[in-house]
Amino acid sequence: MPRTQRYKKKRIRRNFIIIRIALCALAVFILYISARGLKNIGSHSPASNQVEDKIEESVEEDTSVNTEDLKKEKELEEKVNLVIKHAKTLALGYDFKGAIDLLQAFTEQFGTNDTITEALANYHLEKERMVSLGSYHSIDQINHVFFHSLIADTYKAFDGDNDSNGYNYYMTTVSEFKDMMTEMYNAGYVLVSIHDVAKKETLEDGSTRFVPGDIMLPPDKKPFVLSQDDVNYYKYMDGDGFAAKIVIGENGRPTAEMILNDGTTSFGDYDLIPVLETFIAEHPDFSYKGARGILALTGYEGVLGYRTQDPNSPTYQQDKEAVVEVVKALKEWGWEFASHSYGHRDMNKYNYSFVVDDTNKWKEEVGSLIGPTDIYIYPFGIDIEDPDIYDSEKYQYLKDSGFDYFCGVYKDPWLQVGKEYIRMTRRPLDGQAMLQFPDRLEDLFEISKVIDQARPELQ
Repeated sequence: MPRTQRYKKKRIRRNFIIIRIALCALAVFILYISARGLKNIGSHSPASNQVEDKIEESVEEDTSVNTEDLKKEKELEEKVNLVIKHAKTLALGYDFKGAIDLLQAFTEQFGTNDTITEALANYHLEKERMVSLGSYHSIDQINHVFFHSLIADTYKAFDGDNDSNGYNYYMTTVSEFKDMMTEMYNAGYVLVSIHDVAKKETLEDGSTRFVPGDIMLPPDKKPFVLSQDDVNYYKYMDGDGFAAKIVIGENGRPTAEMILNDGTTSFGDYDLIPVLETFIAEHPDFSYKGARGILALTGYEGVLGYRTQDPNSPTYQQDKEAVVEVVKALKEWGWEFASHSYGHRDMNKYNYSFVVDDTNKWKEEVGSLIGPTDIYIYPFGIDIEDPDIYDSEKYQYLKDSGFDYFCGVYKDPWLQVGKEYIRMTRRPLDGQAMLQFPDRLEDLFEISKVIDQARPELQ
């Protein structure tokens, strides 16, 4: 074959190979473009890479900022919900000023929002509706009602033994107490502290005097005070259907311990303290600014079910420590304490020396455990003096011992505001009052709606 022809053939073959390689390259390029997407054509220049990197950094930065903002918004929302909840609790107890101050302090620190603005407006309106003493025009009209230990098991209490008739006279059953509170709540009664009724005021010269309190309530509400005598759980009551002691329950809530027939213990609403706590939890507007009742304690058989009077008891130290913890919890929940004397004697009959000795013993054995109190509730409800101005040695010693509020018993509300003291009578809501003097309680509730059908006739 001529040389020229061979050369031509070789060149054609080479060109063919080049074309095939080019076609393959083109096919690979097309596949690459398909995978990357047409939008990325030309994006592989250094300049375009830098732009892409900056865009990605910007997106990451924006996401980080948004996440942090969302976190802060959520935290603020949680704080708002908490402060609104706290303010609502205060408002339900008629403390609208407290609710308003709380929300305003919050807005000064964190700013305001629609929820807080609306709540503030509502609380200001409610505060304007309040009037002094609600539907009463004088603190003389305020009732102070009282109870002894509540009967939790009527079968045991009214079993016909020697104590049954006494229980029938002077005790109230758990179901009666619940119904009484319900009827009084429905009638507009609101529980207040005795310290709300009248308070000590310091004058410019440093002296003090007592003045009527300024209880602000809706115009249809009626303030009242509540107390319970002999919260000691005496030995004679064992096995008769009463609680055995007051203890601290779940979440620090005070409750009652009761010993069952089989010897085991149960904890629950077996006496006034936990029953009232349950009622207030269900009806928070029944308690004015967190008020609870007054617990009147003697000392001759210990306090609150603990035998703190006997140093020879194997649980003496343990019982004293337990009382301190229980009292602390009770105070945190709003309960107040009173002296009911040490030995539960008629102080009107006994002389000055006896009152001094009894008071000192109470302060030593009971006051040392419960802390100071300015309330003295007379045993049997019998005052140390006739209802004139206090001026006796016995009064002066009680006053010097720190007592300012003195409570007796009478069928109607009675109050005396002295310069140095308050005297307030209490109304018993027990079996005798319901069965013998039902007309005396008509202003509080209908007897037929509260009396326990298990209660026998008085003997």
